[in-house]
Amino acid sequence: MKDFTKEGKIVITCYDRNAPFLEAELEALDFKIDGVFRTHVALRGSLNDCIFLNMHLRTASHVLYEIHSFSLDHIKDLYKVINELPWEEYIETDGYFSVISNVKHETVDNPLFVNVKIKDAIADRFRDKFGERPDSGSDLNEAVFQFFWKGDQASIYINTSGDTLIKHGYRKIPGSAPMMESLAAASLIASGWDQNSPFVNPMCGSGTVAIEATLMATNRYPGLFRDDYAFMYINGYDAGVYYSLKKDLEAKIKPSPDFPIIASDISERAINASKANARQAGVAEYIQFEVCDFREATIPEADKGAVFFNPEYGERLGEEDELELTYREIGDFMKKSCAGYTGLVFTGNLDLGKRIGLKPKRRIPFYNGTIDCRLLVFELYKGSKTVSYKSPEKNS
Repeated sequence: MKDFTKEGKIVITCYDRNAPFLEAELEALDFKIDGVFRTHVALRGSLNDCIFLNMHLRTASHVLYEIHSFSLDHIKDLYKVINELPWEEYIETDGYFSVISNVKHETVDNPLFVNVKIKDAIADRFRDKFGERPDSGSDLNEAVFQFFWKGDQASIYINTSGDTLIKHGYRKIPGSAPMMESLAAASLIASGWDQNSPFVNPMCGSGTVAIEATLMATNRYPGLFRDDYAFMYINGYDAGVYYSLKKDLEAKIKPSPDFPIIASDISERAINASKANARQAGVAEYIQFEVCDFREATIPEADKGAVFFNPEYGERLGEEDELELTYREIGDFMKKSCAGYTGLVFTGNLDLGKRIGLKPKRRIPFYNGTIDCRLLVFELYKGSKTVSYKSPEKNS
């Protein structure tokens, strides 16, 4: 049986470029960071800490707890190392497990072969000691072990999440080109929005950005929407710890925000999808939904706030020319109607971003899948401080 209170190495993975915003989340949750890398953050903690992290993190992909780290020069040596580990401490003989491998080594040309090697080593240990073995497969629906090997260094972890955390569990109608929940959360953290002033999301699509903003404003965490994690299938798991944390999540929810959150789209179908997703998230009553062109979106009178656009990128032939006008009109709308606000445009087309016609204060890099994106941040001053973007700077 594994001691869930024993401290060990924890690695939390995330989308490429999201690590700084994952770091900000962890610091807000009072965790001490050991290292920040391009696609993960490392720290020390227990398996009970992993339970907490799975339930609270908005920008993460998986929470991993290290079992063993070792030198490895050749694939032929892997079986012996894995077979000698005490797997009976982690899973039962009548259980189920799966293996994920991330390998970059000259002796391996097929990572699936590594998965098989590890599964065989675990199964054989059980068979030799107990005369029976757990089932294994590719579905991440019970215990999950994750293996990393690069150069001469290898590590194997308990993947305490199982299914990815990038989906927060409330979105039942994704829309035609959805932004993943974890990416929406990361972009909101990056934006600098204070979660205490008006938030407007024209062109909202299926509503993910507006919903994530409302979840943050009301202190609702992703663990409210999920009840199955891989840590639940590790020997030593105490359901009482989990249900206590679940109650804590419910107790943390804040009253309805005393500022407006507005989501609009020209498509009634998109707004209906947004409403359905918001109801699933328990925040529909806090969002003002509007069916209208973005130029007609309500911008509340306020000294500060955020207006967030995630327009199309023009990925298909001929679309970019049509979208140039849209991007120019987004710039005009922000300049004329959103004075005092922070303007935010998330785009995967850097050339179209220049058509906005305003100079961004910041260009924050992201990936949406494999698409190189930027969150453009504009300070929309009242009066004469608005600056025209006449000479586009080099992309960062």
